[in-house]
Amino acid sequence: MPGLGVKSVQRLLEAFGDPCAALAAPRALLARVVGAELAAALPHTVKPTAHRAMLDWLAQPGNHFLPITDPRYPARLRDIADAPPWLYVKGEPDLLGTPMLAIVGSRHATAQGRRDAAAFARSLAEAGLTIVSGLASGIDTAAHEGALAGGKSVAVVATGLDRVYPASNRELAHRLADQGALVSELPLGTPPRPGQFPRRNRIISGLALGVLVVEATLDSGSLITARLAAEQGREVFALPGSIHSPLSKGCHRLIREGAKLVECVEDVLEELRWQWTPPAANPSSDGNTADAHRQRLLELMGPDPVPLDRLVERSGLTVEDLSAMLLALELDGRVACLPGGLYQRLY
Repeated sequence: MPGLGVKSVQRLLEAFGDPCAALAAPRALLARVVGAELAAALPHTVKPTAHRAMLDWLAQPGNHFLPITDPRYPARLRDIADAPPWLYVKGEPDLLGTPMLAIVGSRHATAQGRRDAAAFARSLAEAGLTIVSGLASGIDTAAHEGALAGGKSVAVVATGLDRVYPASNRELAHRLADQGALVSELPLGTPPRPGQFPRRNRIISGLALGVLVVEATLDSGSLITARLAAEQGREVFALPGSIHSPLSKGCHRLIREGAKLVECVEDVLEELRWQWTPPAANPSSDGNTADAHRQRLLELMGPDPVPLDRLVERSGLTVEDLSAMLLALELDGRVACLPGGLYQRLY
């Protein structure tokens, strides 16, 4: 209904409890809540039919519509000041109630930034956290990819769920719908518009226990997400970088303003007081192979601190695979991440 926005819907729900009660209320009472003009325009009853496209979309497997009164609507998000009155969900709606960590950052990320985002996301997902991000290019994409390799991921998008933006992430969006969830507050058919992205960010931070920023310029939208997280009482984490890189300046500002400086996965888990018991060893051949590769990497490291590029030379592994293995070993307490990008075997 034109003119009936999020704030008005929130006021109606707070006053009357559910939409049917609001629509049945006397016009004079409605006018006190949303003003005389909106009160006069509201229909008196719920219409028996909805737009055909909405019904067709809901009939497809995995598609859900969660009003804020639905018990599956995530409790953490419901508690923020400007909670969306409804969510469109494609995938697993129950994931929205699981413990989440947001990982966000620059759309124009460096190769190292993308590797860091993917490696952190993978290890944090393996630790049992659901990784939430915004499906944007760069850091968001790397975070989703890493999380899906280790567990579950949720993407909050700034379009209708029948659209994918950017188009280059279409295949990733399909995987997220199959292995996690896509979420939006916007009606079907809504195209990407600039003002929708900052509003989307409040949902990303609102769903999460905390937000980790990986590479951000001073005008990055990721800083908006971090600010919203702080206002919502969430933890804020930032990965430091080179003092000469514009992509480090946003993270360094966050750290100066009180964000937790993060060098390894344990920094995040300890701040969240996340209790995680590593899963029992997998007796399958895949599990044995992974253990063998990690043991071989420990042998290659030797007793002294060693930089990542040296380990690439010694192991023949890609930087992405090596980073994921090192973070897994950090979680097991077998490797320490040292200043200067060095790693050391602990035993």
